Amino acid sequence: MTDGSAMGEAQRLRARLAELEAHNVALEAEKAHYRWLADSTTDLISRHARDGTFLYASQAARDLLGYEPEVLIGVCAYDLFHPADLSDLLNKSPRVYYHDGFYQQTYRFRARDGHYVWFETTSRTRRDPATGELIDILCVSRDVSRRICIEAHRERLARVVESTTDYVLFVDGHERIFYSNEAARRLLSRPSRRFREDSEAPLDQAYTPDALAILREIVLPAVARYGSWSGELEMRGPHGPVPVLSVVMAHSALGAEPDHLSLLNRDIGLRKAAEAQERRHQEQIAHANRLATTGELASNIAHELNQPLGAIANYASGALMHLAADPPRSVDELRLPLTRINAQVQRLAERLRHIRTFVRKGQTRPRPVMLQEVIDAACRLCEWQYQQAGVALEHDLQDGLPRVLADPVALEQVLVNLLLNALEASRGRPDADRVVIRARRTGPREVVLTVSDRGPGVPASVREHIFAPFHTSRPEGLGMGLAISHSLMEAMGGDLQLLLDDGADGATFAGTLLCEPGTSIR
Repeated sequence: MTDGSAMGEAQRLRARLAELEAHNVALEAEKAHYRWLADSTTDLISRHARDGTFLYASQAARDLLGYEPEVLIGVCAYDLFHPADLSDLLNKSPRVYYHDGFYQQTYRFRARDGHYVWFETTSRTRRDPATGELIDILCVSRDVSRRICIEAHRERLARVVESTTDYVLFVDGHERIFYSNEAARRLLSRPSRRFREDSEAPLDQAYTPDALAILREIVLPAVARYGSWSGELEMRGPHGPVPVLSVVMAHSALGAEPDHLSLLNRDIGLRKAAEAQERRHQEQIAHANRLATTGELASNIAHELNQPLGAIANYASGALMHLAADPPRSVDELRLPLTRINAQVQRLAERLRHIRTFVRKGQTRPRPVMLQEVIDAACRLCEWQYQQAGVALEHDLQDGLPRVLADPVALEQVLVNLLLNALEASRGRPDADRVVIRARRTGPREVVLTVSDRGPGVPASVREHIFAPFHTSRPEGLGMGLAISHSLMEAMGGDLQLLLDDGADGATFAGTLLCEPGTSIR
């Protein structure tokens, strides 16, 4: 070999060595970069031998588990698994997901201080291409403790929703029910599985037509504006409509569709039945009270019947006497007594109808009535007692009062109770010579009716119990008049109160009634 050729070969070798050195520097730089990436990530990156021994652990071990990375080298990872989760891994439980060489498992891993951290680890096995022998295992582990806690909380809530006796529905923007709990599925005879796309049902299969109209016209606009709505609706049941107290809410959680709704429905059928039974019981008590009041008014009734009967007898006797004295008397001469007899018969019939209406048993049905007419009717029932006691019954009614929402018989019963109580308080007191009925409009939709006397008033010790059943200051009283009057006023949408004025004589009871809709203060 010549000197020139030898020199050329040496140059090529030096160039090759320089190239290899540059390549090694690049490799070291790339290794340093990947190591920096591994140590910078918040996930734990680790490499393990076939028996699970740590061969490498990234710096995240310090933050996630409290171990310095070098401490974990040589430690078997399986020794730090929760025993139940290690069993799942070794037995390849369905909870260990495998696909195309990747394993994924969610498990508990013991930290340095002894507590367990929920890890979600993705593992990749590396094998010798020639022999297939396992070389090592590469793992990326992420702390999912917060997610597991949230999922457990959601699962608990889901079990509560599924087991509650309330009817729970989830509805999409097309009024389709895409979830119903067990109670709702039983009510609506839906499939037993909790979620099925092919079991979606339209909302009109869950609610009655009237309730569906309320949902569309009132509820959905209110939920769109305010986020929620509550009120009474009716659901379809196997044996007819089921009254429910409904709460409708828009789904506002992260990722929820903006037009999805939750409908929580509580069966209030028993409450409605109890309320109806209570109303019937109240009506029976009110009827018994009217009968008792009619007994107290017996002298008034006798007077009411006796007066027209006496007038009829007088007119008939006079007509017969005139006919006996002068038989050919003309019909025109009998017209006056016959007309007066007819008028008295009509008056008697009206009185009988009024008394029969007062004692008749029936439901309380508020409707627009003229307050003046009801007051006059109540005063006619009580006027005989007032005349006998020498107590004046005065009216002080505001002009132009609107009609009020009331049941005329029930309101008359309230007034009669108040008037008789006021009369009883006035007996035997020289200065208690009158009882005054007043009526004033006090607001856009309110009329207040008061009955005032000049009796001894209501002692402070009994004011708190004045409307309690069986509470009375009269030896012969049943103690039901004021209690029933209070209930009747509430049933008509109003109220009954004792006005307190320690500086005034007597007592004043005030009843509040609603005006007929559409009336306003002029």
